[in-house]
Amino acid sequence: MYYYTDHQHVFCSHLEGLPFRPLPALPEGSAVTYLFRRPPLQGRDAFAVSHPRLLTDREDVTTLTDACPEPPVDGALRAAIAEGRVSAVNLEHPRWQELLFPLLPAGKKRVHLLALGDVGSTLLTGLRLLGSDCIGSIGICDVRPGFAQRWAFEMNQIALPWDYDTMPAVEIVEPSELFRCDVFLFCASRFVPDTAVKTGDVRMAQYALNRELVASYARQARDARFSGLFCVVSDPVDPLCRAALLESNRDERGRMDYQGLTTRQVRGFGLGVMNARAAYYAKQDSRFAAFLTEGRTFGPHGEGLVVADSIARYDDALSRELTEKTAHANLEMRTLGFKPYVAPALSSGALSLLLLLRGAWHCSSVYLDGIFMGCKNRLTDAGVEIEQLPLPPALLARIRETAEQLRSIP
Repeated sequence: MYYYTDHQHVFCSHLEGLPFRPLPALPEGSAVTYLFRRPPLQGRDAFAVSHPRLLTDREDVTTLTDACPEPPVDGALRAAIAEGRVSAVNLEHPRWQELLFPLLPAGKKRVHLLALGDVGSTLLTGLRLLGSDCIGSIGICDVRPGFAQRWAFEMNQIALPWDYDTMPAVEIVEPSELFRCDVFLFCASRFVPDTAVKTGDVRMAQYALNRELVASYARQARDARFSGLFCVVSDPVDPLCRAALLESNRDERGRMDYQGLTTRQVRGFGLGVMNARAAYYAKQDSRFAAFLTEGRTFGPHGEGLVVADSIARYDDALSRELTEKTAHANLEMRTLGFKPYVAPALSSGALSLLLLLRGAWHCSSVYLDGIFMGCKNRLTDAGVEIEQLPLPPALLARIRETAEQLRSIP
């Protein structure tokens, strides 16, 4: 391992001869950035190094496991990793210097929310009620007349008696101001199947029209040089994340120039409700009870979801049965004649976003090996940290299958 400094940052790398001043050893207690090279968007451009095995340019679904080979690491670097002081940045990204700094500013965040339909308004309610510790204010926008006005009127009349400034204020923002914030929430949709639709992949049915919509806002984020979080809540969450990332990085001729959103900026909020639904069914049927203490969820908000009943004692048949129930819980609600939006807006949206802003573990989709993969993760001072577990081979095979399924979506 080689050590360098540019006087402002301390670097470590397996790359020899980088254009920085060499260091004989790591300075004690310093933050460290591991520098590597990989073609942009073929994997994460920046992330937290939570274990020495992440000191590599290799990335695929095995990054979710603890089975990756571990390179030799000296004691000082190993201690820095254990203390959460090491991040990684891809030198091949043309704006790699921007990735050396934290994604979000310290203190309470400014959140902007686009579109106040069923999901957006319910998400807004959750953030207003629960977000006072980490959200300073919430800007709302809807192109339909009266929608933003209605929800600003409603939300600002929710208050504790004699403590009227506890909850974040809700303000109307114009479309031109959408990206003057720390966190942007995309809740817009051009098509949502009505309650008559009770079969099939309802989420993917929305993809074509919603892809065009998210791409247009991703290009606006590019034009605004947006540096905060671009969060997708609309369905289908995970393919829309990928579309937003890719389209924001195309120039006016459609060529990739990597001047748009970075991989750490785009986040999908769909897995939270899948995890909550799996827990719901685990409480209903004792066969699935292990999920409540040992289970995990991976993959998209929809077809391709992977539920593991237990990491320690994985049962493939039980896990697949629980996956089937969880993935199609939305259809069960539709048979009752209602759109399934309340639990997604709160479990995937409000609660998961607040956990992210607090630096806590939660379920969301992060960029991994060219796709967005739902998993347990958290945002640390060093970057996004993905939970790594000893995954059974049968479970890892299911996750690989899901990854290829997501990769095949144009």
